[in-house]
Amino acid sequence: MLRAFGVEGPARPLAGGQGSSWLAGELVLKPGGGPVHEWLAEALADVVADGFRLALPVRTLHGTWSWKGWTAARRLEGTEPDHSISTSSTWLPVVEAGRAFHRAVAHLDRPDCLEARDDRWAVADRAAWGEQVLQLRPDLADLGRRLQRALEPLGSPQVVHADLTGNVLFSPTLPPAVIDISPLWRPPEYAEGVVVADALCWHGAPASLLDQAGVSVAAVARALFFRMATTHQAVACCLGDVDVEDEARRYTLAVEMIGV
Repeated sequence: MLRAFGVEGPARPLAGGQGSSWLAGELVLKPGGGPVHEWLAEALADVVADGFRLALPVRTLHGTWSWKGWTAARRLEGTEPDHSISTSSTWLPVVEAGRAFHRAVAHLDRPDCLEARDDRWAVADRAAWGEQVLQLRPDLADLGRRLQRALEPLGSPQVVHADLTGNVLFSPTLPPAVIDISPLWRPPEYAEGVVVADALCWHGAPASLLDQAGVSVAAVARALFFRMATTHQAVACCLGDVDVEDEARRYTLAVEMIGV
């Protein structure tokens, strides 16, 4: 597989994400491929990165965007913010990097391949937007009803990166790097709401982050519903290591912090 992408071993595992990425030479390799990856790779080739860097997919030596279930992207210098110091200043640069990215991809057309996604994140996203009925687990259902009362329209949809939280890297001398894009066709504020929701739930960010980042309660509420629906789907798919009691506690705290 390494030879297909023109790099030499050995490869070493990378921390973060789903724990399935590897670094070999100057490439980050991970399982993937399929129509969404191929569309994204082609679309990103013409994006002008203004105020951010972009981890572009790399073709194999055969000219394809994947090889036997593996994909590659350029490694970019930088590290994640220190989440142990979770103030608003930790998260504002992530939100701003996302805004720069979304301005740069605002011209892209909606791809048909996004509609065919059936992974648990896609199902949870459709549930958050009322496009698919999902009966949440009893320990999440009441929170879901509370969040639904706070939902409002969030603007015009476009291609967005729906998982910015752990996928923006910072360097002292370079613009922020946007990596590992999870594309959806949604309003940009929804993607910003996911960052704020994650910061509240998992990293102890203050409720003041909403005002300081300029992200509405409605955006965070929809993002929280999305994350709760993802938890529901993980359990329904019998995936291990899901502490539903702990996650429900975190969601409850975040819902209370945004005043819903």
